[in-house]
Amino acid sequence: MSELSKLSPPEGAVKKKKRVGRGESSGWGKTSGGGGKGQTVRSGRRKPRRGFEGGQMPLARRLPKRGFVSRNRVEYATVNLSAFEDAAEGTVIDLAWLRENGRIRKGGAILKVLAEGDVKVKLTVRAQKFSKAAVEKITQAGGSVEVLEG
Repeated sequence: MSELSKLSPPEGAVKKKKRVGRGESSGWGKTSGGGGKGQTVRSGRRKPRRGFEGGQMPLARRLPKRGFVSRNRVEYATVNLSAFEDAAEGTVIDLAWLRENGRIRKGGAILKVLAEGDVKVKLTVRAQKFSKAAVEKITQAGGSVEVLEG
Protein backbone atom coordinates (compact mmCIF):
# COMPACT_ATOMS: atom_id res chain seq x y z
CA MET A 1 0.00 0.00 0.00
CA SER A 2 1.23 3.50 -0.87
CA GLU A 3 1.88 6.20 1.68
CA LEU A 4 -0.63 9.03 2.26
CA SER A 5 2.08 11.64 1.69
CA LYS A 6 2.61 10.36 -1.85
CA LEU A 7 -1.05 10.52 -2.98
CA SER A 8 -1.98 13.13 -5.57
CA PRO A 9 -5.10 13.84 -7.63
CA PRO A 10 -5.24 12.65 -11.25
CA GLU A 11 -3.89 14.88 -14.02
CA GLY A 12 -6.31 17.75 -14.87
CA ALA A 13 -8.56 17.23 -11.83
CA VAL A 14 -7.39 20.31 -9.96
CA LYS A 15 -7.55 23.75 -11.57
CA LYS A 16 -6.03 27.00 -10.39
CA LYS A 17 -8.53 29.52 -9.03
CA LYS A 18 -9.32 32.38 -11.43
CA ARG A 19 -7.86 35.54 -9.89
CA VAL A 20 -9.94 38.53 -10.87
CA GLY A 21 -9.20 42.20 -10.36
CA ARG A 22 -5.51 41.91 -11.24
CA GLY A 23 -5.21 44.54 -13.97
CA GLU A 24 -6.79 45.22 -17.34
CA SER A 25 -4.30 43.11 -19.31
CA SER A 26 -5.41 39.94 -17.49
CA GLY A 27 -8.87 40.21 -19.11
CA TRP A 28 -10.51 40.14 -15.66
CA GLY A 29 -9.61 43.61 -14.39
CA LYS A 30 -11.69 46.64 -13.42
CA THR A 31 -15.21 45.19 -12.94
CA SER A 32 -13.82 41.63 -12.60
CA GLY A 33 -16.40 40.07 -14.92
CA GLY A 34 -19.31 41.65 -13.06
CA GLY A 35 -20.51 43.90 -15.86
CA GLY A 36 -21.42 47.56 -15.42
CA LYS A 37 -22.78 49.46 -12.47
CA GLY A 38 -25.84 48.80 -10.36
CA GLN A 39 -27.63 45.63 -9.39
CA THR A 40 -25.50 43.26 -11.44
CA VAL A 41 -22.17 44.38 -9.99
CA ARG A 42 -23.12 44.08 -6.30
CA SER A 43 -21.81 41.30 -4.10
CA GLY A 44 -23.60 37.97 -4.40
CA ARG A 45 -24.66 38.94 -7.90
CA ARG A 46 -27.19 36.52 -9.37
CA LYS A 47 -30.04 36.69 -11.79
CA PRO A 48 -32.98 38.51 -10.24
CA ARG A 49 -35.89 36.30 -9.23
CA ARG A 50 -38.48 35.22 -11.80
CA GLY A 51 -40.96 37.98 -12.55
CA PHE A 52 -38.71 40.75 -11.20
CA GLU A 53 -38.95 43.89 -13.35
CA GLY A 54 -36.25 46.08 -11.86
CA GLY A 55 -38.41 47.52 -9.11
CA GLN A 56 -41.39 48.27 -11.38
CA MET A 57 -44.62 46.69 -10.14
CA PRO A 58 -44.54 43.19 -11.71
CA LEU A 59 -47.15 42.15 -14.24
CA ALA A 60 -48.51 39.45 -11.94
CA ARG A 61 -49.31 42.11 -9.34
CA ARG A 62 -50.54 44.75 -11.81
CA LEU A 63 -53.30 42.52 -13.19
CA PRO A 64 -56.49 42.02 -11.19
CA LYS A 65 -57.22 38.67 -9.60
CA ARG A 66 -60.24 37.03 -11.17
CA GLY A 67 -62.46 34.15 -10.11
CA PHE A 68 -62.00 30.91 -8.30
CA VAL A 69 -61.51 27.33 -9.49
CA SER A 70 -62.44 24.59 -7.06
CA ARG A 71 -60.03 21.67 -6.62
CA ASN A 72 -63.04 19.37 -6.34
CA ARG A 73 -64.54 20.50 -9.64
CA VAL A 74 -66.20 17.73 -11.67
CA GLU A 75 -65.56 17.77 -15.43
CA TYR A 76 -68.58 16.60 -17.42
CA ALA A 77 -68.61 15.37 -20.98
CA THR A 78 -71.84 17.01 -22.16
CA VAL A 79 -73.79 15.95 -25.22
CA ASN A 80 -77.08 17.08 -26.73
CA LEU A 81 -79.78 14.78 -28.12
CA SER A 82 -78.92 16.15 -31.57
CA ALA A 83 -75.65 14.15 -31.40
CA PHE A 84 -77.55 10.88 -31.82
CA GLU A 85 -80.44 11.87 -34.11
CA ASP A 86 -79.03 9.66 -36.88
CA ALA A 87 -78.43 6.61 -34.62
CA ALA A 88 -80.11 3.35 -35.65
CA GLU A 89 -83.13 2.07 -33.71
CA GLY A 90 -82.24 0.01 -30.65
CA THR A 91 -78.73 1.45 -30.33
CA VAL A 92 -77.27 1.58 -26.84
CA ILE A 93 -75.71 5.00 -26.45
CA ASP A 94 -73.06 5.52 -23.80
CA LEU A 95 -69.77 7.37 -23.40
CA ALA A 96 -67.84 4.74 -25.39
CA TRP A 97 -70.30 4.91 -28.33
CA LEU A 98 -70.13 8.69 -28.39
CA ARG A 99 -66.32 8.70 -28.40
CA GLU A 100 -66.11 6.02 -31.13
CA ASN A 101 -68.46 8.01 -33.36
CA GLY A 102 -66.66 11.31 -32.71
CA ARG A 103 -69.60 13.00 -30.98
CA ILE A 104 -67.54 14.04 -27.93
CA ARG A 105 -64.29 15.90 -28.36
CA LYS A 106 -63.28 16.52 -24.77
CA GLY A 107 -64.56 16.19 -21.25
CA GLY A 108 -64.28 13.95 -18.26
CA ALA A 109 -65.52 10.46 -17.52
CA ILE A 110 -68.95 11.64 -16.38
CA LEU A 111 -71.50 11.98 -19.16
CA LYS A 112 -74.40 14.41 -19.03
CA VAL A 113 -77.15 14.36 -21.67
CA LEU A 114 -78.85 17.66 -22.50
CA ALA A 115 -82.12 18.21 -24.38
CA GLU A 116 -81.19 20.22 -27.47
CA GLY A 117 -82.41 18.36 -30.55
CA ASP A 118 -84.96 15.59 -31.08
CA VAL A 119 -85.04 11.80 -30.86
CA LYS A 120 -87.13 9.98 -33.44
CA VAL A 121 -86.21 6.33 -32.77
CA LYS A 122 -86.07 4.01 -29.75
CA LEU A 123 -82.71 4.33 -28.03
CA THR A 124 -81.22 3.16 -24.77
CA VAL A 125 -79.16 5.98 -23.33
CA ARG A 126 -76.74 5.29 -20.48
CA ALA A 127 -75.23 8.25 -18.65
CA GLN A 128 -74.52 9.54 -15.16
CA LYS A 129 -76.72 12.63 -15.52
CA PHE A 130 -79.67 13.77 -17.62
CA SER A 131 -81.61 16.98 -17.88
CA LYS A 132 -85.35 16.56 -17.20
CA ALA A 133 -86.24 17.64 -20.73
CA ALA A 134 -83.81 15.09 -22.22
CA VAL A 135 -85.41 12.26 -20.22
CA GLU A 136 -88.87 13.35 -21.44
CA LYS A 137 -87.81 13.44 -25.09
CA ILE A 138 -86.10 10.03 -24.96
CA THR A 139 -89.08 8.33 -23.24
CA GLN A 140 -91.60 9.99 -25.59
CA ALA A 141 -89.75 8.43 -28.53
CA GLY A 142 -90.13 5.02 -26.85
CA GLY A 143 -86.54 4.80 -25.64
CA SER A 144 -85.20 4.16 -22.17
CA VAL A 145 -82.87 6.01 -19.84
CA GLU A 146 -80.34 4.26 -17.58
CA VAL A 147 -78.72 6.36 -14.88
CA LEU A 148 -75.22 5.08 -14.11
CA GLU A 149 -73.35 5.52 -10.85
CA GLY A 150 -70.54 7.92 -11.29
